[in-house]
Amino acid sequence: MAVQMEYALTADGQAVDASPAGEPFRYTHGRGQIIPGLERQLAGLHVGDAREITVSPEEGYGPVDPEAVVEIPREQLPATVTPEAGMSLSGVDPEGRPFRARIKELRDTTVTLDLNHPLAGKTLLFKVNIVDIAPSP
Repeated sequence: MAVQMEYALTADGQAVDASPAGEPFRYTHGRGQIIPGLERQLAGLHVGDAREITVSPEEGYGPVDPEAVVEIPREQLPATVTPEAGMSLSGVDPEGRPFRARIKELRDTTVTLDLNHPLAGKTLLFKVNIVDIAPSP
């Protein structure tokens, strides 16, 4: 089913994301296009239903993985980047896979990158309103 919903997402009491006013988020239910815990709890809802849905880290973006925090030589950063703690980076790893990382710590010759999803380890609260449900194409 093609679902359209309005949503607002908070984590740790902070607003994280929301569908723009008048522009519902669209996804096809059952295809794994959204995090598992949200998709599971949206099952069976109807047009007009509004819910607050809590998603645990395990059913959201997973727990924080300490092995996803890595230290690299500073020279591996592009010359165009002036690194700062907290800065987000994206790129392609040596195997050609895209990645996103946050600079956790800077040292004289190394940079510590956190490759965990920014919402890893967090309990998520979604406020959703189902706007439309139609057969998927």
